[in-house]
Amino acid sequence: MINEKYRPIAVDLFAGAGGFSLGIEQAGFDVAIAVENDPVHAATHTFNFPQTQLLWADVAALSGRDLQKRLPDRPLDLVFGGPPCQGFSVMGKHDLKDTRNRLVFHFCRLVRELQPRYFVMENVPGLTHVNNRVLLRRLKREFKTAGYKIAEPVRVLNAADFGVPQARKRLFLLGTRQGEAMLSYPQPLETSITVRDAIADLPNLDAFCELRHQDEVLLKPDTVDEFEATASLYAKKLRELVPDPKNFAYPRVWNPLLLTGSWQTQHTKAVVKRFRKLGPGQQDKTSRLRRLDWDGCCYTLRAGTGADRGSHTAPRPLHPHYPRTISVREAARLHSFPDWFRLHGTKWHGFRQIGNAVPPLVGRALGDRILQAIGIEPFKPTTMLQLGDKTLLRLKYKQAVKRMQSYRG
Repeated sequence: MINEKYRPIAVDLFAGAGGFSLGIEQAGFDVAIAVENDPVHAATHTFNFPQTQLLWADVAALSGRDLQKRLPDRPLDLVFGGPPCQGFSVMGKHDLKDTRNRLVFHFCRLVRELQPRYFVMENVPGLTHVNNRVLLRRLKREFKTAGYKIAEPVRVLNAADFGVPQARKRLFLLGTRQGEAMLSYPQPLETSITVRDAIADLPNLDAFCELRHQDEVLLKPDTVDEFEATASLYAKKLRELVPDPKNFAYPRVWNPLLLTGSWQTQHTKAVVKRFRKLGPGQQDKTSRLRRLDWDGCCYTLRAGTGADRGSHTAPRPLHPHYPRTISVREAARLHSFPDWFRLHGTKWHGFRQIGNAVPPLVGRALGDRILQAIGIEPFKPTTMLQLGDKTLLRLKYKQAVKRMQSYRG
């Protein structure tokens, strides 16, 4: 971990590709340790966060001592993360025996063992469903026994209320250790961001033959100048063209001429013909895919399932203008990821990583509330970080397992 002046330290227990990590870093924290069990996600996180210790490990097998010995010799300010939520989802079966449900209690166990000043746990709104209320009450009791007060009532936050151009509702459980200033939820912003603000400036992917067989292309400077000139304030911040006074993340070294996450989807002529006929908000009857509205909000971007659960692809929105599904980069923009942030090179893993992630701007809003409670003024680091080895973004599952062996807890 890099030390400049004092930045509060945090641990991410279910890091994924790093959406929540990035938001907490943008608020002004140093994310000292990130834990992730999926080797492909872990590899992507390693690429984007060279200053963070990545542990490729199952949270259920970790102890507080395992983590504590890797932390700086000072008090831990925050533990955060989103335990897998499929067992609680209203779209699922509300299966109380789903083994993934136990991970929320391992999150609680590690909070008890580490005793951070604050914790934030993210999950689906279904955790408050009538079928899950007994479990939620038990979870809150265990946090109380561990010495934490829960911000009540527990709230569901919509990402669209925090500068993200996507309707995405998630439950956040906020905990304050006894003796600390009580944590409260962030207030919604008065302005909203549209699909147009997020992606209208990006070039037409079909104009680049290279994107038929890879996810990146080096653009000509005049092409970049053209789309940057039409970018919204939201897009300019994601491209670092204008200052973002509330972003206290470490600056990354990246090439703005390189368009990434943009592997084309090759639809058949018949599918393209159907998609062309759809207006804003309309749904294709065959594929069940829905076209985005330029002046509206994106639908919730979902992850689908991993290889252990059938490798099902979640429905992807259709571009508001072109007769195709959106690209990974367009989805990343709709999730508030900056353009320097790289996802896995394949569309399947890239979309899954986005669908599983807390939008960075939501994480930033929560992190900002914690900084206010702690009473620390955040600052922008001057150290420029080099992103990782690009081969980390192209690993297949078995390759990622071998590569991550050295990152085991």
